[in-house]
Amino acid sequence: MNKFPVIVQGGMGAGVSNWRLAQSVSRLGQLGVVSGTALDQILARRLQDGDPGGHMRRGFDAFPFPAMAERIWQRYFIAGGKSERTPYHVAPPHKKDNPRELIELDIVSNFVEVFLAREGHQNSVGINYLEKIQTAHLSTIYGAMLAGVGYVVMGAGIPLKIPGVLDRYSRHQSAEYAIHVSGALESDDTTMHFDPRDYMECDLAPLTRPKFLAIVSSNTLATTMVKKANGRVDGLVVEMRTAGGHNAPPRGKVQLSDAGEPIYGERDAIDIEKLRELGVPFWLAGGYGHPEKLSEALAQGATGVQVGTAFEFSDESGLREDYKRTLLAKAVAGEAHVFTDPLASPTRFPFKVARLEGTGSEPDVYASRPRICDLGFLHEAYRTPDGAIGYRCAAEPLSLYVSKGGNAEDSPGRKCLCNALLANIGYPQARNGSRTEQGIVTAGDDLDCVPMFLAPGRSSYTAADVIAKLLEGLSVSSRRFSTDAHRVADSTQLLDAQLCAEFETV
Repeated sequence: MNKFPVIVQGGMGAGVSNWRLAQSVSRLGQLGVVSGTALDQILARRLQDGDPGGHMRRGFDAFPFPAMAERIWQRYFIAGGKSERTPYHVAPPHKKDNPRELIELDIVSNFVEVFLAREGHQNSVGINYLEKIQTAHLSTIYGAMLAGVGYVVMGAGIPLKIPGVLDRYSRHQSAEYAIHVSGALESDDTTMHFDPRDYMECDLAPLTRPKFLAIVSSNTLATTMVKKANGRVDGLVVEMRTAGGHNAPPRGKVQLSDAGEPIYGERDAIDIEKLRELGVPFWLAGGYGHPEKLSEALAQGATGVQVGTAFEFSDESGLREDYKRTLLAKAVAGEAHVFTDPLASPTRFPFKVARLEGTGSEPDVYASRPRICDLGFLHEAYRTPDGAIGYRCAAEPLSLYVSKGGNAEDSPGRKCLCNALLANIGYPQARNGSRTEQGIVTAGDDLDCVPMFLAPGRSSYTAADVIAKLLEGLSVSSRRFSTDAHRVADSTQLLDAQLCAEFETV
C-alpha cells in the first residue's frame, strides 16, 4: 500500500512554513513541512521578543542536551521582550568553518521547530532546505533529525550528497559536505566536517533516517538525483516555473518579455513519461493548488502534489497578518500580481515577487534602503587572492562587492532577500532607531486563485480548508478512472492513495 501523502505542503520562505502550519497539515494526514531557512536567526529573534506563548521553552525543555540549550537560552532570551526600536542581536553569518556558538544555535533551532511541528500527533513532518545555503547543512540537518523529522526536502541546487549525510547521522556518525567556492583550485580544502559526538552530552539511540525528497525542475536533474546520489532518494518534487520563490532560469540564452520577466520555452518543459520511468514517487508542484490539478497529477502517475501559495495565505502560516490580509483581498478583487524578477535574488536565479504597496516589491521603497548585508544566507563563497575563502553578495554595497572581486554589472537590481524574508514574518530589523526593514513577499503565479478556499462571507481560511478543497480532486479522479479501461492500473494506485490519505493516523 502507498505510504506517501497525497499533498505535500510547500516549505515556503523563512518562517512562512512555520511549526504551526506544518503541525496543522500533518495532523490532517498530509505532509506538513517546516522551512529550514534561517531558523537560527528566527529562533534568536523569537527569544529576544520574550518567547510569546512559551512555545520555544517547551522545545528547549525537550532538547536532549540541556547544557547546550541553556547556553542558547541565556544568550538570546529577553524576559518581556526587547523594545520595538532596539535592534535584534544577529547571530554570525554561516561560513565553511562555523564557530561552536552558531553550530549549537543551528542544532537547537532546527530541533525546536520540528519538535513543535510534531507535538500532539504521530504523523510525519518534513523540513525544507535550500541546497544553495550549503554552509548550514551539516548542523541544521542533525538538529532536525534529533527531533525525529520524517522527511528532508531539498532543492535550489543539486543535493547529491545529502542522502549520505542522512545515512551517517542516523548512526550519529560524522559527515562531510563540499561547498562550492568560486575560483577554487582542485587542491583547495572546500569540505565542511561535522561530528555529532563533539556536541552530544549523552549517548543516544540510533535516529530514524528521514525520507529524502529532491526538488527538481528538469528531467535531467531528476535522473541525476536518482542515479548518482550517494544514498537513497525516496522521491522527487517536480517544480514547474510557476512555483513561488526561486525558479530555475530558462535553459539556453535568457530572454525577457516586454514586462521584463524570463521567457520559458519547450526546452524547459517536463516529460512526465520519463519521470515515471525513474521508478520513484514524485509530486508535481507549481500551479497544482487546485482539486482538478491534483486529479490531473494522479492521472499522470504522480503520487500527489506539492502546494505552497494556498497554504501561505492560510491562518496558520507565518506570513505577517497585514501582508496576508492585504494580498488576499487583492486576490479576491482580481488585483493580485506576481512578477518573476530576473534580478532580485543575489543568487542570479529568478525570484517571484508579489506586488504589495509599502514593501520592497516597489522600486521607490527598496531604493530608499541602504545596501546592508549582515545575514549572508545567500552570499557567495569565493577564493581570495591568498587562497582563503571569502564571502560576497551582489546585494551588498557596490564598492565592497567589487573589492571582493565581484562584477559590478551583477549588482544593479539585486535585493537583500535575507532581511526582507525575516521582515515578512514579523521580525524586521531595526536600523538606527528610526527605520525598520521592509518585506518582499514571494508567491506563486496562482496567487489570484486562493479565494477558492474562502467560504462564503469569510475573509480568511485555514490549512484544513485548503486540504478539504484539494482532496475533492480524489473523487474527480475516481470518476475519471472508473470510465477509462486503459487506466485500471492507475485506478488501483489511486485507491491505495485514498486509503492512505491519512497515513500513520491510526
